[in-house]
Amino acid sequence: MNIKISDTQKLISFRKHLHSIPELSGNELNTSKEIVKLISKFSPNEIITNIGGYGLAFIFNGKLPGETIMLRSELDALPIDETNDFDYKSANKNVSHKCGHDGHMTIIAGVASLIPTNRSFSGKIILLFQPAEETGEGAFNVINDKKFINLKPDYVFALHNIPGFPLGSILINNNIFSSSSKGMIINLKGKTSHAAFPERGISPAFALASIISELKKFSKNKLLFSNFVLITIVHANLGKEAFGTTPGNAQIMATLRSFQENDMKKLSQEAEKIVKNTAQKYSLDYEISYTDIFLATYNNKNCVEIIKKAVTQNSYQAINTKEPFRWSEDFSYFTKNYKGAMFGLGAGENNPDLHNQNYDFPDELIEYGVNMFMSILKNISNIETK
Repeated sequence: MNIKISDTQKLISFRKHLHSIPELSGNELNTSKEIVKLISKFSPNEIITNIGGYGLAFIFNGKLPGETIMLRSELDALPIDETNDFDYKSANKNVSHKCGHDGHMTIIAGVASLIPTNRSFSGKIILLFQPAEETGEGAFNVINDKKFINLKPDYVFALHNIPGFPLGSILINNNIFSSSSKGMIINLKGKTSHAAFPERGISPAFALASIISELKKFSKNKLLFSNFVLITIVHANLGKEAFGTTPGNAQIMATLRSFQENDMKKLSQEAEKIVKNTAQKYSLDYEISYTDIFLATYNNKNCVEIIKKAVTQNSYQAINTKEPFRWSEDFSYFTKNYKGAMFGLGAGENNPDLHNQNYDFPDELIEYGVNMFMSILKNISNIETK
């Protein structure tokens, strides 16, 4: 075991503190301050703040020439009201860490605590704390920030806790770790009328129903796609709550998902065609926009082999996932631009799902995550722990 029990207890206290002060994507100011306050104690050679928002990079330079390894965590929480009643529950109404980013940050902080002060390793270690992962904006903004461009990592690694698997198991995918997804917003525009004379208006009601039905139907046509695709209707709205007026506007919001980027392109094109044809049929104007855009996370094969070696070195249980996870991760922007890989950390078979109101990151995972990352660092830079 790389990390001492006493240090683990300190990290658990830190994790609980982060859990109690969650902040939404793009608003992670206080969380960043707490991270700087802690990791500054471990004497990084350089601290870079405000990368792509409130992002942070802590740089540890080795004495020997070598490659640059980046470990990435997320800073943000979710707009979910916490239902847990423990003493470290969220102090911010309708905001809570329901994806485990408090645990991910703590794991990276644990790595920082083990980096030796003599720095006799080779290359450079960068610990990155990224903002706004939940909206899909953070990684893109970080990568395109001038402060980040100069860092030029040779390898980038990240993990994500995943409920439903044995506690501490390591989940590995040799190719695509998680899905591509994006939010589609469809606005339909007609004309209101008195409810007694609906024929004098242009109601989007039937178009709304037809679009929802057609989107679901075509996305299930396996002949159109090479792999898994999914359209989930997440919100629909029609007119106003007024019995005397027919609706003039409607909105549909849907999440599009796919394992393959080519399928996402086709999924989007076909969905747009359905909206266009339906709007024309019912004499409606329409607008389509997209938000929360995530690419599929492709793992580099060499990086996956480094992860597998770390699993063996720690005698952890490895689980090879047969297909990508359906949820999305903006770590995909890193693996698109750099050699990198993400692995999963089993959060327990009976733990509530991610984004569930009563989910809480299992503190037992801190040790697993720290040990995995330290082994990865050792395999590339020959780092020795304190």
